[in-house]
Amino acid sequence: MSPRDAEWAVAVEGLRVVLGGRTVLDIPQLSFAARGITVVLGPNGAGKTVLLHGLKGLLAPHAGRVRIACPRGVRDVALVFQRPVLLRRSVRANLAYVLRRVGIPRGELARHIESLLGRCDLDALADRPARRLSGGEQQRLALAMALAQRPRLLLLDEPTASLDPAASAQVEALIREAARQGTGVVLVTHDVAQARRLAQQVVFLHQGRVAEEAPAAEFFAAPKSPAARAYLEGELPL
Repeated sequence: MSPRDAEWAVAVEGLRVVLGGRTVLDIPQLSFAARGITVVLGPNGAGKTVLLHGLKGLLAPHAGRVRIACPRGVRDVALVFQRPVLLRRSVRANLAYVLRRVGIPRGELARHIESLLGRCDLDALADRPARRLSGGEQQRLALAMALAQRPRLLLLDEPTASLDPAASAQVEALIREAARQGTGVVLVTHDVAQARRLAQQVVFLHQGRVAEEAPAAEFFAAPKSPAARAYLEGELPL
């Protein structure tokens, strides 16, 4: 997707990231839409997580830049890590903390918290310590905290990697709902079945480069790059 397209939120141009003397990401041009779900696939070490961190501004590239076409800049980009970052407080207090940081007035906090609790099916857990939640519950709270920021682009780094099928289905439902409500989603996953269920666009990374980018239906029906074909056939390690 070119940055010249009408609806894009974040674009990289000539992006190169070097870690430990090794180039782990080298992308001449790539952008992510302000709507819909883009899934980033690729084998271990392909640069998927590094790409997300670069889009969020968590690392400085060796070359190139990240352009953010959002009114609030990087604050319009929210990132949910594979292992959620949660405060040692209740579910409700975690949400209140994020809402205060984004400027929600004190008098409106309760209304926003209740809305997020309901949206992410956390009502019954509102007063439970976040660190005592199950893995799926923690991921739903992490998503609620990200959505509290009202991002234009939501970055998700393998949010269901350690979850059972039922918990994964709940998280996937939240991802779909966020996209339906107009948030662009970039999802990194190793789960090809999940990618088939959720993706509208696929970016396939291999050895730090974009080996293929295509609409999901085209990618899964007939991947054009040898690396992508090998990955889908199980000949590249997940």
